[in-house]
Amino acid sequence: MVLALGAAASASAQTNSGETPAGAAGPPAVRAQLPAAPSVSPTSDRPKADADAIKQRDQELDATRQKERESAESQAKLRREMESLAADRSALNKQLIDTATRVRDLEASIEATQARLKPLDEQEAVLRKSLDERRVAVVEILAVLQRVGHQPQPEDALQAVRTAITLGGMVPGMRAEADALAGDLADLTKIRKGIIGEHERIARDLDVLGRDQLRLNLLIDERQKKETASGEALEAERVRAADLARQADSLKSLIAKLESGLPAANRAARTVEEDATRPNLAALNDPGRLTPAVAFAATRGRLRWPVNGVKVSDFGTSDGLGGTQKGLSIGSRANAQITSPCDGWVVYAGTFRSYGQLLILNAGGGYHVLLAGMERISVDLGQFVLTGEPVAVMGGGAQVSAAATKSKQPVLYVEFRKDGTPIDPSPWWATNEGEKVRG
Repeated sequence: MVLALGAAASASAQTNSGETPAGAAGPPAVRAQLPAAPSVSPTSDRPKADADAIKQRDQELDATRQKERESAESQAKLRREMESLAADRSALNKQLIDTATRVRDLEASIEATQARLKPLDEQEAVLRKSLDERRVAVVEILAVLQRVGHQPQPEDALQAVRTAITLGGMVPGMRAEADALAGDLADLTKIRKGIIGEHERIARDLDVLGRDQLRLNLLIDERQKKETASGEALEAERVRAADLARQADSLKSLIAKLESGLPAANRAARTVEEDATRPNLAALNDPGRLTPAVAFAATRGRLRWPVNGVKVSDFGTSDGLGGTQKGLSIGSRANAQITSPCDGWVVYAGTFRSYGQLLILNAGGGYHVLLAGMERISVDLGQFVLTGEPVAVMGGGAQVSAAATKSKQPVLYVEFRKDGTPIDPSPWWATNEGEKVRG
């Protein structure tokens, strides 16, 4: 036995030093004493794990590249469509209006879904609180039963009867608690399914919205290329408008100064005013028109708000500074699309005093529509825009126009003027628009 152990030690020492032990395989007795070598080294799994990680990263990279290729192909297809539309003003305008309408409809759908989520979230919170409270009661009852179960069996009949009475009084209560708990759990499961469904609907709408916004941006770029063919003339007009804005001490003064230099627009406006008694509503379907299809006075009760949202303050209400509001304030979602509520010429597009970004449209017949509080305006001076055409985008947070309303969300300020004087815009909005009041 001593000899065998010595031989094993000798073989082990020689192996550790990198030398082959004497006798290729060694005697059977020695081999029996040697510990079996592990079949796999502890570090042998590391290369496999590294290979799996590399493979996963390659798959993720391939998926990302595929998405990039699909996006590039989609944009290339859209650009080809834009090029084919560029030669046809009517087709381009129709695409703009249709796409802007889809964007606003999707925004409204997302807002409605988020509104449905709010009560579901509240119901979930109430049920979870109820379940937590019920869980405590059930745990207490179970603890009592457990203590009773651990007690030794009563030796006399009286103690047995008392135990039975105690348990008999507790079991119905436990059953009621269990039934209530099961009902709440079922309700919670149903609510959770509803919440998941609403979130999936929002995700789908956001995906479609992203594609439509990309299309809309490309359409707007194509439209502006056509509108700004004479860059020098446009720049000169911008400089003139900026100078007039600095000189004007009020919106009324600004409008008067702007209109005094646009005789062509004024002539067209007078022509429209003469036809106000004979509105041709069918003309609204012509996307190639270059003058208002219907006199502004004849559009009462037909106009859509320029942006989706809720009424924050209305014409004639207190402005918090001792005066009254001269227009309508609409609270919207971040980055919401703004469309023109009517046909009109752009007579001002830029910053003006505390209004921030200001857009003024000459709607004809002495009427002007003012929009303020946007982050970005997408039309230029002198441009004629159609009802429903995209003209601006709201910002990601509260803008200058939101200061008076103390709103934390973006707020669009809308003002109607007749011959320079603010008027109540309420009669012009469609009925469903006027009902969107923050509750």
